[in-house]
Amino acid sequence: MKAFFISFGCKVNQYETEGMKSFFEKSGFDITSDSKSADAIIINSCTVTSNGESKVIHALKKLRRNNPNAVIALTGCIPQAFPEKASKLTDADIITGTKMRSSLTELVKKELEQRRHTVCVEKYSGTEDFENLNCTQFRDKTRAFVKIQDGCNQFCSYCIIPYARGRCRSKPINILKHEVMELAASGHREIVLVGINLAFYGSELCIRLPDAAEVCSKVEGVERIRLGSLEPEILTDSDLKRFAALKEFCPHFHLSLQSGCDKTLKAMNRHYSSSEYYDLVCRIRKYFPDASITTDIMVGFPGETEEDFIESMKFAEKVGFAKIHVFPYSVREGTKAAKMKEQIPDDVKYRRAEEMKRLAAECEKKFLESQVGKVYPVLFEREHSPEFHQGHTPNYVMVKIPSENCEKSLRRKIFYVKIVESKNDCCIGEIVND
Repeated sequence: MKAFFISFGCKVNQYETEGMKSFFEKSGFDITSDSKSADAIIINSCTVTSNGESKVIHALKKLRRNNPNAVIALTGCIPQAFPEKASKLTDADIITGTKMRSSLTELVKKELEQRRHTVCVEKYSGTEDFENLNCTQFRDKTRAFVKIQDGCNQFCSYCIIPYARGRCRSKPINILKHEVMELAASGHREIVLVGINLAFYGSELCIRLPDAAEVCSKVEGVERIRLGSLEPEILTDSDLKRFAALKEFCPHFHLSLQSGCDKTLKAMNRHYSSSEYYDLVCRIRKYFPDASITTDIMVGFPGETEEDFIESMKFAEKVGFAKIHVFPYSVREGTKAAKMKEQIPDDVKYRRAEEMKRLAAECEKKFLESQVGKVYPVLFEREHSPEFHQGHTPNYVMVKIPSENCEKSLRRKIFYVKIVESKNDCCIGEIVND
C-alpha cells in the first residue's frame, strides 16, 4: 500500500505531517511522492486565512479528480475549526481534526476495506496532554523542525487558531531530548523548535523556552538551535541571557508584530504595546548584535485609518526589520474581528499592502547590505541551481556560493563564509580557510 502526503501552512504542520508519515510506515504503508499511484492521500490542512483554506479545498478536488480510487483523508485545522463545513466536503472519505493523529492509519485501513464517509473530529476539552508524534527524521531536509508546544490561550480577535488547536500544552523535556537524539543520529545538524505559541512553552510545566534550547544543545551532533515564530510579550532578560550562553543558538528572532499602531494592537487583542515591542527588540540587539529580527505585519484591519496605517509604517521603519511578511487582513469566520464594523475595502487593503511591501524591501536591502564584509559559519542545505550552493548563516541570511569555486556538494556541511556582496533577497559569499 502506498500513501501520499501534502501539507499546508506552518512549520508545525510540516512536523506533524512527518510524524504521520512515520505512523503510516509502521503500519505497512510505503510513502510515495506520486499522488496518482497512491492508495491513500492525506491532506494536512491550514485555516489561518480564508485564502489558505481555499487552496486546501482546491487541492482536495484536484487530488480526487486525478486519483478517484484513492482513500482521501482531510485532517488538521480546517476540520477542527469548522467541523460542520468540513463534513460536507464529499471529495474526502475521512475527515479528522488536530487530535489523535496516530489513529488515522486505522481509519484509512478500514476505509480501504469498506468505503464510507467518516467524520471523526473530537472537540478539545482544555485538559489534553501534549500529543507525542516522535519524528526521527525530517526527510530530505538539512534542518529538522521539532514541535515542542501546541495550542494558544491568547484569542487575538482576528485568529481562529485557538479553536483549531485548543489550549497551551508542552512537550516534556525527557521526550524532547530523546527525539532530538534520534534526529541528530539521522544527520540533522540544525534543530528548529516550533509551536503554535512557542514563547509559552513550558508554562504549565513550570519551565521556559530556554530549558528546551539547553537540552537540545547537549545532544551530540546538534550544532545549531533555531527558534520558530514567537509572540513578543513573554521573553525576558533572563531568557535572552540563557540563549546567549549557548554557542549553538542562532540569533534569528521572528517576532510577530501584526501592527505598529497601538490602537490597532488593542483592537486585535494583542497583549503588548509598540513601545514594549521596541524595548524587546533593543534588548535582543544588546545580547545579539548580529541578530536578524523578522516579523509579520497585517494591514487593513477593521477600523484601521490612514493615520493608523502610517503609524504602523513608521514603526516598522524604526525597528529596521531584516524581513517583513506583509498580508492584508482577511475575514475569518468565527472570530470577533469578522463581526467588527468599519471593515476596510479590498482596494484600500491591497494598496496598503503594496506600500508596506515596498518598505519591507527597503528594510531587507539595508539589512543585507549591513552583512557585507562579515564572516559567518554557513550550513549548506542544497544546491539551489547548477551555478550556486545555498545555505544560511546563524542569523538566517541566505548565502549563495558560486559552485565552480568549491567541491561538488556542500550539503549538510558547515563552512565559514565571508559575505562579499548583497542582492535583493540573499548575499553572495566565498569560503574562507579559517
